[in-house]
Amino acid sequence: MWEIKFSGFGGQGIVRCALITGKAVALYDDKYATMTQSFGPEARGGACQSQLIISGSRVLYPYCTSAGVLVALSQEAYDTYEPGLADGGILIIEEELVKPKANSSRVKLYPIGATRIAEAVGNRLFANLVVLGFFSAITGAASADAMKKALPGLVPDRFLKANLQAFDKGFEHGLATASQTNGAAQ
Repeated sequence: MWEIKFSGFGGQGIVRCALITGKAVALYDDKYATMTQSFGPEARGGACQSQLIISGSRVLYPYCTSAGVLVALSQEAYDTYEPGLADGGILIIEEELVKPKANSSRVKLYPIGATRIAEAVGNRLFANLVVLGFFSAITGAASADAMKKALPGLVPDRFLKANLQAFDKGFEHGLATASQTNGAAQ
């Protein structure tokens, strides 16, 4: 079972990350998923988080009790949710917006410059798809194929091609990061 928290601020596509991943695993990876979300009263800029539970069997409790994965795209999100990340858990951060604590050795840290990569694709608004590609490669919680199949209907049609490109860039970066990490561990 995967307990995942996506977190950041409104406008970063945090809720959409959980929706895409949940749809991907439930419809295309033959798993079960539940999603919850919370956000501040601000339309953009306020705190936002979504929780996703993925399981091979029915999910009986829809909230994270001990997140095994935390995606933190803002410093406030990191500061708020990192203490609740399980020891040995996976921490994915936007390296240009989040400065981790010096003692973050209790978790597996994976920084990515998602905004920079998204800008190279054409628009910084695609950063959440870069992160999802990276997340998929690092965790394996959802297959890349399922994630791509889940995009239609959850991203605007006119941006589908760019979102797929952003996902692929993040996925490639994640595979490279994972192989470097595994190579260093040997």
